[in-house]
Amino acid sequence: MAREILETHPNPATFSLIGIPSRGVELAARLGQIIAGAVGQSPFCGAIDVSMHRDDIGVRSSILAVQPTRLPARLASGTIVLVDDVLQSGRTCRAALDALSSFGRPARIEYAVLMDRGMRELPIAAGYVGKTVEATQEERVYVRLTPLDKQEGVWLERTAPLSR
Repeated sequence: MAREILETHPNPATFSLIGIPSRGVELAARLGQIIAGAVGQSPFCGAIDVSMHRDDIGVRSSILAVQPTRLPARLASGTIVLVDDVLQSGRTCRAALDALSSFGRPARIEYAVLMDRGMRELPIAAGYVGKTVEATQEERVYVRLTPLDKQEGVWLERTAPLSR
C-alpha cells in the first residue's frame, strides 16, 4: 500500500496519512515509516476521531471512547489519505468524512484499508487496498496489531449471523 500511495504522491509533503482509531492510527504510522524509509521523508501522520459521528451511536450497547484528533494545520493545501483496518459497510469511512469536514475542507481525500471484505451498505470504495477477501455475513475479519493487541495478524472467523 505504501508503494501505491507513493506512486500517486511521490512527495510526502503533499499528503497526510490520517488513521481512524484505533488500528487505522497504527497502520497510518506504519505506512509513514515505510514511506520515510523509501524516500527519506515522512508524511504527516495523524488521527481523526469518529466516535461522535457514527450513525449507530444510539443503537450501540456502548459508546466508543473519544480519541484525540491530530490533523495537519492546513487541510486545504494537500491530500488526506484516510487509513483504516477493515472496510465493510462503508459507515466508518462516512463517519470519518463527516468528522473531517468539521475541521475544514481538504483539497482531496483518499481511502486506504488493509482489508476489504465487501458487504457494502454505502457507495464507498478504497483507492488503496492491502487485501480483498470474499466474506459472508456470517464471517468477520479481525485485524490485530501490536502494541494494541497481544498478537499480530488477520483472521477470518465464522460468527453468528449479523442482526439488523
